[in-house]
Amino acid sequence: MLECCNSNGSLLLTEIQASGSTFGTYFCVTTFGESHGGGVGCVIAGCPPRLPLSEADMLVDLDRRYFCSKLLGFRSRWCYHSSLHFHHKFTTNCSSRRPGQSRITSSREETDTCKIASGTADGLTTGSPIKIEVPNTDQRGDDYSEMLLAYRPSHAVATYGFKYGVRSVQGGGRSSARETIGRVAAGAVAKKILKQYSGTEIIAYVSQVHNLVLPEDLVDHETMTPDQIESNIVRCPNPEYAEKMISAIDAVRVKGDSVGGVVTCIVRNVPLGLGSPVFDKLEAELAKAVMSIPATMGFEFGSGFAGTFMTGSEHNDEFYIDEHGKIRTKTNRSGGIQGGISNGEIINMRIAFKPTPTISVCPISLYTHIHMRARAHTNPGLLSFLSG
Repeated sequence: MLECCNSNGSLLLTEIQASGSTFGTYFCVTTFGESHGGGVGCVIAGCPPRLPLSEADMLVDLDRRYFCSKLLGFRSRWCYHSSLHFHHKFTTNCSSRRPGQSRITSSREETDTCKIASGTADGLTTGSPIKIEVPNTDQRGDDYSEMLLAYRPSHAVATYGFKYGVRSVQGGGRSSARETIGRVAAGAVAKKILKQYSGTEIIAYVSQVHNLVLPEDLVDHETMTPDQIESNIVRCPNPEYAEKMISAIDAVRVKGDSVGGVVTCIVRNVPLGLGSPVFDKLEAELAKAVMSIPATMGFEFGSGFAGTFMTGSEHNDEFYIDEHGKIRTKTNRSGGIQGGISNGEIINMRIAFKPTPTISVCPISLYTHIHMRARAHTNPGLLSFLSG
């Protein structure tokens, strides 16, 4: 990418090439589409041939993503109010379009039905690039028309405009969380490959909402099941803390505000030797992948920042040989990775997400000096959606 600056420090926009939508080397994923465009999706290159694959393989995870985005989202209306007069007015759609939806659902009615457009024949992958498409069926671009007049505080729409000289105010364009549909579809394919070839299992759950933290001693990463996580709308494996988290989200939702938190992801049955030294360390690759998700603010694995409070003797993971003759570690403060290479233990990582910036609490807009209240798709808590 070539970026040049003129004398006042502004980027010469004609020199800039938009890129950054592709991740991976051997299993390479490119996502495409905008929040309120014709559709979203991905192209996967590097999938091995003869892998059984159909839309049903991806719909399970796409439905989980959709369900979670509905549960922790609500749609209100963008309104402008003068600084002398404004009134609270937003609507929340709590209709049950799918089983299990609750009081904290979103009103955007997308089916998120995918179509495999290439790369398969007779239900098997061919080894050629796989294109997966998901149409947008409930675009509401007019809901964002007033945003042409002012930037949303802390939203990527502003920096997109600074860099490219054009911005998609309808849902944030490529910065929208709807971009993650392509990741979810590609991830479903990757999970199937990993499960088939090495028995690897990937699970994610919400471990913190705002200042409410799930104690580590209440979860067992060895025995945790997806059913435990899916048993409640906030995707927390502990029922007691799940209810507390839902109440915490409700408390800010009714005020038109939002909260952030932490998603914990674990990977079990990891093959030995994944990752390479120096710049291609496994944790570095994982960090790049997850930190590109919208709203991420931090990444840690193993003991993370808490490890800085330990001494070396406290932090070291002692090796031993288990009953099957495998070399294991008695503890896992390394998080399953040592020297950038997997050691066969469970990989555990935590990803911090900020509160979503699109809220209905009125800020002062930059250019109009008037109050601005969200009427676009907003999420009081993104976490269960992002752990899907």
